[in-house]
Amino acid sequence: MQEKKYNVWLPFWFSLVMIAGIFFGYKMRDGIPGRKFFSLEKANPVNETLNLIKDKYVDTVNLSSLSDTAIEAILSQLDPHSIYIPPTELEEVNEDIAGNFFGIGIEYNIFNDTLNVIHALKDGPGEKAGLQTGDQILSANGHSISGNKTTSDSIRILLRGPQGSPVRVTVLRNGQKMDFTLTRDLIPVSSVDASYMLDSATGYIRLNKFSQQTHREFAMALEALKKKNMKNLVFDLRGNGGGVLEEAIDIADEFLSGDKLITYTEGAHMPKKEYRCKIPGLFEDGKLVVLADMGSASASEVILGALRDWKRATIIGKRSFGKGLVQDQFELSNGGAIRLTVAKYYTPLGRSIQRSYAHGAKAYYEEISDRYISHMPGHDSLKMETIAATDSGGIAPDIYIPFDTAAGLISAKVFVMGTLNNFGYFYFLGNKTALSQYRTPSQFGSAFHINSENWESFSALCKKDSIDLSRISPEEKSFLSEKLKSSIARQLWQNEGYYEIENKIDPAVLEALKLFQSR
Repeated sequence: MQEKKYNVWLPFWFSLVMIAGIFFGYKMRDGIPGRKFFSLEKANPVNETLNLIKDKYVDTVNLSSLSDTAIEAILSQLDPHSIYIPPTELEEVNEDIAGNFFGIGIEYNIFNDTLNVIHALKDGPGEKAGLQTGDQILSANGHSISGNKTTSDSIRILLRGPQGSPVRVTVLRNGQKMDFTLTRDLIPVSSVDASYMLDSATGYIRLNKFSQQTHREFAMALEALKKKNMKNLVFDLRGNGGGVLEEAIDIADEFLSGDKLITYTEGAHMPKKEYRCKIPGLFEDGKLVVLADMGSASASEVILGALRDWKRATIIGKRSFGKGLVQDQFELSNGGAIRLTVAKYYTPLGRSIQRSYAHGAKAYYEEISDRYISHMPGHDSLKMETIAATDSGGIAPDIYIPFDTAAGLISAKVFVMGTLNNFGYFYFLGNKTALSQYRTPSQFGSAFHINSENWESFSALCKKDSIDLSRISPEEKSFLSEKLKSSIARQLWQNEGYYEIENKIDPAVLEALKLFQSR
């Protein structure tokens, strides 16, 4: 009887001893340097290194910063487009993808350590509260945003926030301080820079990116132009670095009929996936020209590749960037994310347009800057680009537009420093009454000209940015004068006005119009 009782309790005591052994063994693991007792996974050298630094290193270090550096170093061994997004940057990146954010609806710039309102968006919180171009915002919710310690990140944190939350700002206007209370709201970031009629039969649409709202915005612009009897379309993708792949596919679908293949993606861990036309397109039959340059990348190249392979459009401009990699975004436990390349995309005829990155990210991006440098005036290789796209990646144009030889190193400095846009802003503030006579960009383009007094004002502004215009060539002066005119038009009618003035002398746009007239 006693033996039976013992046998009944034996499994219980055995289990208890086993659990105790597991528990104490688990607790012992931290006492063994570089080892994990009872570990379920093979030791990870990266984690081991970080743990050793935490436990043994002579000084106190920021492990989060070290972890970020380690992640970036690992990703740098892959391709140039697999990147780490720190927690501090993720919100802004996601807002860009979504195509909207919550804020007060102003465009601004910092002059002399003070935030200046460049433009209050129509029907946005800023405009509704009464903010005007030229207002200087001194503080927001009691926090000073003027002075040399003001950064773009700190301003963004102060002005953006939850929908419906208030922002109390103090503004300096014409030497007088004024207080405003604004209510943060949804601020759309439009993908469409401009949409208007170039002539009675030809429409123009320019896209700056592909967000989650881009196809809807594009379709609305296209329908509006069709109501104006548009027969031809100039679709401008210059400088469009890509974005949401699905949005580009939906836009390509508007131009292609039936169930034509637009692109397909494939990777080592991702099976082949085809993207085909699904709906009747809004512009399947009209004449189409697409403008491209070295800044046209990724999702832009999906459209270029599909329209090129199906012979649906004429591509005018320069060879595109050459990015044929698809990234997925994966969130990390620290609040950051990894945007990892998971597949390549291919044109309908099966060609990858990805440029080689075998020599590393530095050489990969330098290849783009070399294209600019090699076409600068006086450079030995100043000539029409003849390298085939199949050799160097990207989509080669049907009609190549050479680099403007009038745009030299001085012009490059003016663009980089933002001096052109600054001139447009200050000119607008000082000449509001005179500029009010111009009702449309077309009227402004015909009647307004940069005179010697304007040029002197611009030269003085350039000197503040350490740019000397005294030895500029007549050709470059003429080039910059036209850009100054466009900059003023942007202040009057935002991007729509800027491109309407720019396109009057844009060689690619003029070539497109000539092509339509010849058909």
